[in-house]
Amino acid sequence: MGVIKGIMDIFKYSKKELLTKGGYRTAAEINQQPSVWRETIDKFSQQFDSLSSFVTKALQEVDCIIFAGAGTSSFIGYSLAGYSFKYWNKQSQAVATTDIVTFPEYYFNSDNSCLIVSFARSGNSPESKAALELADRYCKKCFHLIFTCDAEGDLAQYRSVNPVKIFVLPESTNDKSLAMTGSYSSMLLCGLVTILATKKIVPNLNSQLELAFELGEKFLANGIASVKSIADKPFKRAVFLGSGSLYGTASEGALKLQELTNGEIICKADTFMGFRHGPKAVIHEDTLVVYFFSNDEYVHRYEMDLLNDMSRGSKALFHLGVSQKPIQTDILDCQINFNDTETALAEELQPLNFIIPAQLLGFFKSLKLGLKPDTPSLNGAISRVVEGVHIYPVTEVS
Repeated sequence: MGVIKGIMDIFKYSKKELLTKGGYRTAAEINQQPSVWRETIDKFSQQFDSLSSFVTKALQEVDCIIFAGAGTSSFIGYSLAGYSFKYWNKQSQAVATTDIVTFPEYYFNSDNSCLIVSFARSGNSPESKAALELADRYCKKCFHLIFTCDAEGDLAQYRSVNPVKIFVLPESTNDKSLAMTGSYSSMLLCGLVTILATKKIVPNLNSQLELAFELGEKFLANGIASVKSIADKPFKRAVFLGSGSLYGTASEGALKLQELTNGEIICKADTFMGFRHGPKAVIHEDTLVVYFFSNDEYVHRYEMDLLNDMSRGSKALFHLGVSQKPIQTDILDCQINFNDTETALAEELQPLNFIIPAQLLGFFKSLKLGLKPDTPSLNGAISRVVEGVHIYPVTEVS
């Protein structure tokens, strides 16, 4: 499992304690992320020329871009599709492979060519391969760019009459726990860098990446206690809010907490603006609200409007803000700030660090509820690789 082997003490628990509690792998996989990110970038850099060449050719030919994945992997696309449209100037959308398999004609047709960027931890979910086969069948032409953490998985072996480029992340990213943590953030990192580096969007990208890695390390070293104290609070539901690319972070944060607590904590994700239009009714005195704040000043105005509006109606149990710099407000009960230096982290890299508090929240709440974070599903309702999915043949292609 790579760097996981050398870890003996995590989050102030001994290895023996974590093994007894059934949370050693999840704790280690969360804790090692900055190290794994560096390992991932080293491998990515070695293959960047061929990756960039593949993407550049695809962008010259395709009409649209789809970011595909199932479950957690699908949320990566939520953080990338906006940047893809903004910087690559191609219609872009995040589409779950589960949607593609059921309604392929909604996303592909014989008049259009498509770049499909696929994300998968194992690559063995039945929908993962089926979605790509449907794209090959429906599209005029498609380019397959695949990011996966398992060199032996189905996606790592995918072959097509269409162009295919596969990047297998380091083995250390291939989480063995049920819940995806390092695999999610590492594949997200690959997607972000593919977009930013191909068009040279972020000046000093290497130094920006190192800043992101250092901020992650600093939080994991010093910010654990605050998250654990929040997990100890008696909330029964949680809302995660994020705008733009951080909506992907909010979606993954909600899923992570719900997965790791075996559904005992019911979670919802939304945008700051969208939350006003009905979903705000979910707020109750047993609700935790987690805000992922953008560092874009224009966007932040709308976010602050929503935050200030939270004093109206039912009061939540606790408000947690995750941001780069401190926010001047009395509404937030706790703030996690990822940057106290003069150098600002690029907006595009925020999702990388911001997911860590949500992962920790799920981990500590799982322990609080007496569950085993590595295997929290008591009745087997969810598994590391989805089982029992039957892929039916498509009889007609319009």
